[in-house]
Amino acid sequence: MRRSLASGVIATMGLAAAALLDAAPARAQASGCEKIQALLQERQSLVASLNAAQKSKRKLTPQQACSTMTKLVSNGATTVKFATDNQDWCQIPPSFIEGMKADNQKAAGIRTQACNAVKQQAEMMRRAQQQAQGGGNPFGGGDAITGGGMRIPQGAL
Repeated sequence: MRRSLASGVIATMGLAAAALLDAAPARAQASGCEKIQALLQERQSLVASLNAAQKSKRKLTPQQACSTMTKLVSNGATTVKFATDNQDWCQIPPSFIEGMKADNQKAAGIRTQACNAVKQQAEMMRRAQQQAQGGGNPFGGGDAITGGGMRIPQGAL
């Protein structure tokens, strides 16, 4: 389910960016409009890296996915803001802005899943270390009565 959702989002994001990127040279003639080209090229690069990782045998770790998706969502928010602010001046179609907003919301959902996986993994590691160090007892002992580990008597019995 996650894999197909991610594939759909990545494909959609790539198409939305490619549609405007192909038409951008004609529209970016106005001064200041070239910034959207740079934003869309960065977005295409991020999407390409996600696609490459998805196709390779070596999958992204949750940390890598969280980081890349965070960059993608940040790029999307910046792109949407720029496109909205300069819609008339740069002749950006409203359908592009709506598509970017929808894509960015999907990417934010995937980012949340990836970053939650990182948090869960860190919590599981913390618990494992805690158990390995002292069995969960804050005083480091193996039992709650003595507060210390069980000792074997030494000497003659």
